[in-house]
Amino acid sequence: MATATATLVISQPRTRAVRSAAAGSLAGIAASMVMAGYAMIASATYQHHGFFTPLYHIASTFISPSYLMTSMQGAMGGSTFDFFVGPAVLGAVMHMMIGAMYGAMFGVLVALARLRGVTLLAAGVLWGAAVFAISSFIALPIAASLFNSGDQITHMAKMVGYGTFLIEHVLFGLALAMLLALRRPAKSAAI
Repeated sequence: MATATATLVISQPRTRAVRSAAAGSLAGIAASMVMAGYAMIASATYQHHGFFTPLYHIASTFISPSYLMTSMQGAMGGSTFDFFVGPAVLGAVMHMMIGAMYGAMFGVLVALARLRGVTLLAAGVLWGAAVFAISSFIALPIAASLFNSGDQITHMAKMVGYGTFLIEHVLFGLALAMLLALRRPAKSAAI
């Protein structure tokens, strides 16, 4: 009987961490869609690169950057909505999975720090800025090196524009925090 009780006590924090990571992951997927929406609108409007170009940019981690270039060239010629199904889906799925990963990490941090309200929202903005820095200067160059992706991945933040890239990531963090703030904690254990 003592063993069962000890197991229950030991597993409870692990269960909270798993629930927090799962909630963060789902919120991260949704927040990545908010981020992508902004990136696509920015790309189609003031950047004049084409609406779906951000998806092709992400996908060019694993596939030829030709879709990225075709989309950008099309936009310069007046075709803002060039759409290629496979590369667009690949870019969207990659983006959502990366959002899920960063969301899971944030979900666990929020649970450990027991963040709520305005503090949670401020933490989300800071998390977005941190993800911007990690992505721009560490993760993207490593990914480009690992997958032989090229400069379009190594220098993605510079190509997109540091200001736009930062805004995208801050929106991700803010949306992530807002979604976690809306989540009702489990009745049996506050997360």
